[in-house]
Amino acid sequence: MKKILFLLLAVSFFSSCNKKRITELQREIELKDEQIELLEENVRNLQQTNSSVLDRLADLSVVNKDGAESIKKSLENINQQYGFIQDLTEKIQSKDSLNLALVMNLKRSLADVNDEDVQVEVRGGVVYVSISDKMLFSSGSSRVTSRAREVLGKVASVINDQMEINVMVEGHTDNVPINTSCNKDNWDLSVRRATSVVRILEKEYFVAPERLTAAGRSEFLPIADNGESSGKSLNRRTEIILTPKLDQFFKLLEAPPLAD
Repeated sequence: MKKILFLLLAVSFFSSCNKKRITELQREIELKDEQIELLEENVRNLQQTNSSVLDRLADLSVVNKDGAESIKKSLENINQQYGFIQDLTEKIQSKDSLNLALVMNLKRSLADVNDEDVQVEVRGGVVYVSISDKMLFSSGSSRVTSRAREVLGKVASVINDQMEINVMVEGHTDNVPINTSCNKDNWDLSVRRATSVVRILEKEYFVAPERLTAAGRSEFLPIADNGESSGKSLNRRTEIILTPKLDQFFKLLEAPPLAD
């Protein structure tokens, strides 16, 4: 009987201990569940944040791609413009060198001619050979003197050595009116004188006619005061203007096409 009572007491004690342990384990499980739930919530938040960051990175990638393409085109345009400017600078320097060579050759050829009668200079990037009226023509006439023909021959020799230039001959007068059987006014006289010089350059010294232009400026481009006799003398002149061929010059100024 005592043994039975002891066994019942032992079972009751262990049952009470197990129940307490089970309660503790259940509490621990509940705490673990709560921690798991918190961790899962953190995971969801992190996933949302990551997704947002990825979307922003994708947008930024597109922006950077477009920006990079725009920058690339801009750099291409800048390089093209720089190349054009560099080429233009080289051509201008080359033209300046040509002008210098022309002036030197002309002055060397005309070394025995009085500087008062013939002047060679560069104005506005163009070479001018200015020949006085008293050397070229008799008063009121468009007939070229024999002395002037020699001068024109020396000028033509230099012109024929430089095939990349064109030649314009301009006649100029003073402001004294003229009206003769040959010349109606100073326009007539200036044009006739320019034409006479052009004919000699072509016919006697074989300058290609397609390189030649004759023009008359009458009294309207003076270089001195027509109120004095010395000024009138300076204004009565014929200028031979040596210029780059216009088609080459305009082509030189064409900018390269820009990238779209």
